[in-house]
This record gives sequence, structure tokens and C-alpha cells, in this order.
Amino acid sequence: MIRICIVEDQTLVRQGLCSMLALAGDMTVVAEAEDGEQALTTVPDARPDVLLLDYRMPRLDGLGVLRALAAAAQARGVPLVPTLILTTFEDDELLLAAVQLGAKGYLLKDVSLPVLLEAIRTVAGGGRWLQPTLTAQLQRGLNELRPAREQGHRDHIDRMDPVALTGREKEVLRLMAGGFSNREIAGLITTTEGTIKGYVSSILSKMGVRDRTRAVLKAVECRML
Repeated sequence: MIRICIVEDQTLVRQGLCSMLALAGDMTVVAEAEDGEQALTTVPDARPDVLLLDYRMPRLDGLGVLRALAAAAQARGVPLVPTLILTTFEDDELLLAAVQLGAKGYLLKDVSLPVLLEAIRTVAGGGRWLQPTLTAQLQRGLNELRPAREQGHRDHIDRMDPVALTGREKEVLRLMAGGFSNREIAGLITTTEGTIKGYVSSILSKMGVRDRTRAVLKAVECRML
């Protein structure tokens, strides 16, 4: 039986999810939380197999909850509960930030019941569920990363030295994953936008990719973030 915790501030949505999941014979909702701060105590106490986590919530949003849960799990030396982010809109930056923080999946709230159940079973079994909400660009990026490994071949990801980036390049890469622009990154680390462009160009070259999105995706695959 897959034990599920739902964190969702809208009562009707939360109740609807509970009703739908009750139709699956292999799942049970063991806990609910109506905002992000409540989730920080509810989730560890419930110890679910899968967390359904709303992105937009009062007091603390989904990424804030995920960040806090990941830090707590690391401090205890235990894995983060497999998490599916729930949202009402597609957002590439949200997807990348969620994956960087350890989320295993990302779903729009208007998905069908079969898709929801399949996503839950997938992440409960150790997999990821990203495909349903990816834009064409992100989907192409993931497709380019996965086939070689799935077919047993060695690709550029396997050949790349994860420590090839300098400390400053790694810092810039982490900020890229957070969705910050070159100008914003320059402001955050107190340098010029031109310098950041140079770092980004070097990162793309070393990682063998042609754009920022693929750099972040490859970094996630290589566990560099």
C-alpha cells in the first residue's frame, strides 16, 4: 500500500484528491496539511511514501517546504520523501528549481486520474515523473540525456568530470538552476554582467551543451546540484 501525504491549501482540491486516490486499491492518504508551515511537522510525523505538494500556498510555498524538508532529511541522514509538485500552470523555472531541490515529479492539477495514479506509482517506485508538464524544449533536453544510458552506451554525461567546473562556475550554475538571469547573477555575486556571460559560456563549453536549460538538466543528471 502506497502511503500518501497531501499538502494543499484549497480544501476542495485536497478533498477531491483524497476522493480520487480512494479509488485506487493500492494507495491510502495518511495525512493532510493545509499550508506550508503545517507541512513541516505533518510530513515527518506521517512518514509517507509519496508527498503531493502544492506549489502556491500561504505562509510557505511548495519550494520552501521542499527546501526545508530536504535540509531536515539530510541532517537526519535519511532520504527526502519522494515528492510530486502540484501546480496550476507550466513553468520551466519552477520545474528546474523543484528538481534541483530533490522533487521526483511535477504535475498540473488538471491531469486525469490515470495519469495521477501512474505518477504516484512511478515516484513511489524510485522513478521520476516529469514528462506530462514539460515544454518541448525541456522534453528535448531530457530525451537527449536519457537514451544513451538506457541503451547501455557511454555518452558525454558519463565522460564528463563532475568537478571540472571551478568553484565560481559551480556557483553560477546553481544560480542558473534557480532561474536567475545574467544580470541578476552579477548583482548577487557582485561582478559585471559581462563576467557572468563569460562564466556561462565556459560552463556550456565544459558541459558540452548549447544552452542554459540543458546545462542545468545535465548538472541534475550528474548530481552536480
